[in-house]
Amino acid sequence: MEYFSGSLAFITLFLLNTAICETTCGFAACPAPKLNMINVHLVPHSHDDVGWLKTVDQYYYGSQNKIQHAGVQYILDTVVEELLKDSKRRFIQVETFFFAKWYSEQSETVQRAVKKLVAEGRLEFAGGAWSMNDEATVHYQSVIDQFNLGLRYLKETFGDCGRPTVGWQIDPFGHSREMASIFAQMAFNGEFFARMDYVDKKKRMLELEMEMIWQSSESLKSSNIFTGMLYNHYSAPPGFCFDINCEDAPIIDGESYDNNVDARVSDFIDYVKNMSKSYRSTHIMVPMGDDFQYEDAAVNFKNMDKLIKYVNDRQSEGSQVNVFYSTPSCYLYELHQLRQTWPNKTEDFFPYSSDSHSYWTGYFTSRPTQKRFHRDGNHFFQTVKQLSVLANLSDTQDLEDLDNLSQAMGIMQHHDAVTGTEKQAVASDYDRMLYKAIVGAENSARDALRSLTNLTSGEFESCLELNISVCALTQNTANNVLVTLVNPLAHSSTQYVRIPAKNENYLVTDEKGREVFSEVVPVPWQVLALEHRPNDTQHELVFKASVDKIANFLIRVLPSPKNMAEDQVYFPVERDQQESQELTVETSLAKLTFDTTTGGLKTVEMNGITENIEQSFGIYKGYRGNNGESKNRSSGAYVFRPVGDIEILNNKLELSFYNGSRVKEVHQHVNEWISQVIRIYEDVNRVEFEWLVGPIPTDDEVGKEIVTRFSSNISSMGKFYTDSNGRELLERERNQREHFVPDMSEAISGNYYPVTGQISLQDEQKRITLLNDRAQGGSSLKDGELELMLHRRLLNDDAFGVGEALNETQYGTGLIARGKISLILDAASGKPNQRLVQHQLDQHFWKFFSKSNGVASVNRHLIPDFYDFPKSVELLSLEPYSKDQILMRVENFNTEGNVVSFNIYPLFESLDGDQIWETTLDGNMLLEDVKRFKFTQDGSGTIPSSAEYYYAPHNPLSANSTMNASAFVVTLVPMQIRTFIIQQKYISS
Repeated sequence: MEYFSGSLAFITLFLLNTAICETTCGFAACPAPKLNMINVHLVPHSHDDVGWLKTVDQYYYGSQNKIQHAGVQYILDTVVEELLKDSKRRFIQVETFFFAKWYSEQSETVQRAVKKLVAEGRLEFAGGAWSMNDEATVHYQSVIDQFNLGLRYLKETFGDCGRPTVGWQIDPFGHSREMASIFAQMAFNGEFFARMDYVDKKKRMLELEMEMIWQSSESLKSSNIFTGMLYNHYSAPPGFCFDINCEDAPIIDGESYDNNVDARVSDFIDYVKNMSKSYRSTHIMVPMGDDFQYEDAAVNFKNMDKLIKYVNDRQSEGSQVNVFYSTPSCYLYELHQLRQTWPNKTEDFFPYSSDSHSYWTGYFTSRPTQKRFHRDGNHFFQTVKQLSVLANLSDTQDLEDLDNLSQAMGIMQHHDAVTGTEKQAVASDYDRMLYKAIVGAENSARDALRSLTNLTSGEFESCLELNISVCALTQNTANNVLVTLVNPLAHSSTQYVRIPAKNENYLVTDEKGREVFSEVVPVPWQVLALEHRPNDTQHELVFKASVDKIANFLIRVLPSPKNMAEDQVYFPVERDQQESQELTVETSLAKLTFDTTTGGLKTVEMNGITENIEQSFGIYKGYRGNNGESKNRSSGAYVFRPVGDIEILNNKLELSFYNGSRVKEVHQHVNEWISQVIRIYEDVNRVEFEWLVGPIPTDDEVGKEIVTRFSSNISSMGKFYTDSNGRELLERERNQREHFVPDMSEAISGNYYPVTGQISLQDEQKRITLLNDRAQGGSSLKDGELELMLHRRLLNDDAFGVGEALNETQYGTGLIARGKISLILDAASGKPNQRLVQHQLDQHFWKFFSKSNGVASVNRHLIPDFYDFPKSVELLSLEPYSKDQILMRVENFNTEGNVVSFNIYPLFESLDGDQIWETTLDGNMLLEDVKRFKFTQDGSGTIPSSAEYYYAPHNPLSANSTMNASAFVVTLVPMQIRTFIIQQKYISS
């Protein structure tokens, strides 16, 4: 508070003088432009990464300035002080995490002053999420969650004036269509960004298409949203950076010999005139800021004040440039008032290239284990939120633990977190933060499950290393271990469950004491050989479980003999290859054929379709250059730039075969650092590939990027499909873009796209779809081929800021990653759609472990009934919103077809609902209050006579417990998400 001590009297005076002013935020607070002028909207801002070169806390507190000079707390201190001095000044704040941390440390006097600034539109929030999220590698569920978190904080702190109306995604490395759709569904008026393929940008500047109407969904009506590309990145005009970290000349006026007003004004006017040639309207927006600027905001604002004054003084001499402080929302408001037409955009802005050799497609895969940890964090977060609602948790600590996980997940969506483009020390801090939050939220889960079952003293521990078959609670013995399975899906689900165990004879029983068939499967020796892995458990116990919402299964060890001798079912394939050169592995729904001469997959048969599908692993060698010019660009954390073509690993694979009753596995040893398990389960019509890659060798001083490739005879005609943040699929065409002819100097990386959930190709008869368990880069470089990048280890930085090579190590050697890909072969009909399967894979049963001598029962009366949900409708969110309020999102996973309807009253009643109302996607604005800018597309024929708006896309649901059940019908068109707040009945204690 010492920083503000000299200003307290001034702040108090400000509050006294403005106490009687009415709220004037919103467009009423926007500055008035001038007719027949180029109106220049100066937008002061600071782009504050929630971790990148320094950790989150180092950025906030301003420590470790040898790495990067940045201290966010001082930025907010001085910006607020300067805004108080002049009512014309403006500033936009974007990252809610930093603001919330700073605001909580302020005195009541300062907080009141900030509230006045927000109420008068002088301090405005843009974006408003917990962090400025990435758009390539994030999952839409996590994006929605972190906007809910940030916007709810702003609503609770500042009311309606705190709600942003524009997206400010200025730093992500490419832009997804789904992100634009999310903005539209949150009733934002538009969005702005600063990165676009350099060829695309040049073309748009020439053709006046830097601003456009983006059709952000093929399925949802009213999904169009205005989108603008900034002219000079998100920086101030060249020569006009007035920050203390810049070296540009200040504006020197008065009697000084160094007076430079005329020259500086002329330069600025020239810049504005040139810039205006690339935009359609008489309004242009000029950002005034950059990374971590405004630490001494007086310097910035004093010079901007002068710039505005002297530029506008030129109007008396005939200048037609009018400059004023503004915000993105005020700028967009003026464009909306013009009622002119704009070009149309239908696809997305991937991949992004900044020059002819720099395709930013490496970060789609960078730090693969961290990307998986993000997905695990989301999975656990959804699980604990649901448990908190079901158990009606109200303990302060439980809610605080859940909020901590929410905040950690919000930070993880940042465009230098989930992307893997941060320094290693920062990546480690992200992992620490998320791990701590998960462990904390386990307490909430434990308290909930002790209430929801009769095991009131159960440990209900999670095991976060199940991917390498390790669990502390089963390490010594799995005898008398209770496995509690929580199903985050709305519908009952049947899945195979795998538990780390010793090779013993097990009896698995359900809650009614009925035996559940199980078998013991060996863990691949390559996993057992992992350094620092405890090898007490060398097998996995596999059983099939059906779960509505919560189910318990008891594991007991029976006396010998073991339930099946291992040497009868698990053996090297060579033992059985006296005549045939093929190995056939088959269940009732899938059949795989392997070529035993090579060890590779040969054919797949499922869903009535047979196709030759060969899987291989390959290496792209990372280019090593000095980055002095584009042709010397290295492959790095951001950029994927291979040297030459792929090197396919074609050495003979060693095979072992486990021929179980319900699960059949082929274990492949590719080389000393790549291995794989290919498995099929009875009654499951997909093939699972569980890969293990690392440590990637670098003894030859060559960085490597490892992919798996699936080759078939499908005639895909240069086209394939990838998902957008786990939602809608986009058609990709090799070497093609929607709006421009790309520079394909880098033909491999230039055809890579982000794959968050699935990649697919097809012809008229057949289709192959790959579903992955984390964000990865993927492509189809030849007809019939799909590939996904699994892991990267590089020895050079690509000189785009991170300053380190992407050379991850653990335990003194290269990082080892393990993950899963699921393959589905089926008949082609329309566009691919495996979204429901993908959701089920993402939100599979979460396993909790306890020691118990008996099977616990579930308190069924506490579990609501989701049976009325149609098959295609799933539960996207069920979470505590505030005291006695629950937020719920439902989604129709069909991408085409008819609308579906169901009655939500039984669920509302079981949740003890008193009232229910519908909100925008984020959950913080009544749907009935939506009034979103509508813009007119080129070629639409007519210009509207007045400004047009989008309103709620349907009649918002609003009902209470006294009303008939017919008032609770929910209808969903394909791909639609609807969000509700349920007010529970007040129950006095």
